[in-house]
Amino acid sequence: MKLRTAIALAGALGLSLLASAVDVDTSKLPPPSTQKNVTFDKDIKPLFEASCVHCHGAEKPKGKLRLDTLAGALKGSIDGPVLEPGKSAKSFLVANISYLGDEDDFMPPPKDAKKYPKLTPEQIGLVRAWIDQGAK
Repeated sequence: MKLRTAIALAGALGLSLLASAVDVDTSKLPPPSTQKNVTFDKDIKPLFEASCVHCHGAEKPKGKLRLDTLAGALKGSIDGPVLEPGKSAKSFLVANISYLGDEDDFMPPPKDAKKYPKLTPEQIGLVRAWIDQGAK
């Protein structure tokens, strides 16, 4: 069962299931950056603006996921939260941008690779550090 389907089913049943609870081989994830004091506005927003905000911005955000604001990233999508502060390895967002898990959820979508650059391992490491440091 796809994670999105499981989350929708859990929501219909009144259960709490975080979209951030992803089961991927974490050994395949880029390691978190060693950079300290990573913040959304200073470090993460510029990455998301280049690769994510076209589809996950203020105008008609796909899946109701907004990555143009800290509040939007923390709120998550119609399926629920996409990250849990302090737990980047279990983040649905990190799995998606790392191209791990369900291919239908890879971000940016492989078919859009020429328009929107895939995040580099170093950039993914910075996203991981931001989440691990509390996603502020």
